[in-house]
Amino acid sequence: MRGKLVVGNWKMNGGLRQNDALLGDLRAGWKVTVGRSLAVCVPFPYLWQAQAALSGSGIAWGAQDLSERPSGAHTGDVSASMVAEFGCAYAIVGHSERRAQHGESDAVVARKAAAALAAGLQPIVCVGETLAERDAGQTEAVVLRQFDAVVAQLGDKLAQAVVAYEPVWAIGTGRNATPDQAQAVHGLLRRRLREVSAVMAGVPLLYGGSVKASNARALFACPDVDGGLVGGASLDAAEFLAIASA
Repeated sequence: MRGKLVVGNWKMNGGLRQNDALLGDLRAGWKVTVGRSLAVCVPFPYLWQAQAALSGSGIAWGAQDLSERPSGAHTGDVSASMVAEFGCAYAIVGHSERRAQHGESDAVVARKAAAALAAGLQPIVCVGETLAERDAGQTEAVVLRQFDAVVAQLGDKLAQAVVAYEPVWAIGTGRNATPDQAQAVHGLLRRRLREVSAVMAGVPLLYGGSVKASNARALFACPDVDGGLVGGASLDAAEFLAIASA
């Protein structure tokens, strides 16, 4: 049986003092429960801080990105093996902001997912359509194109990944997909997973896009939604814990 996973994505936010308070509140407020998992993905400079604060808490931590390359003359990049040294469990790859702002292609995202797995990290592979693509009736085609690129790269290793559907039009806008809209895409992804291999049916599917405590319960009640990838709300410990408990 699939459990529920909620992952916070701090994006480019944080500072040493406020991080201490936030991580401390999360550690104090999280009740470890069978079938529920909680994690935070933080900016690279704060991985050591997350490791120190969350070790032994039952809360996992991870990175928001990593390089597709193992090492070399790539100034400013951070490899998967470097991330893994901080005890990370997860690494987000293919977030829509990386795709849009840094020009990451489906192929690059797929190679980053492979690099994460090679370093012992569980990639959280993001897929999702823009508002223009949704309005043009292209949601299924866009999401499956992004997803299939990762399938082609990983093969059976996809069973070790997490997939997050994040409609771009709902990220940070306060406008989220309805439960029916989220379930429609999650159901599409679940069917494609089963087509690839029966063992893929258990891959966790997260919803990301303006998830809040007020809408989390309805979203997480959808049969193919296994949790959430939470942005701004993960910077508020009380709100984030309420989402994780929904």
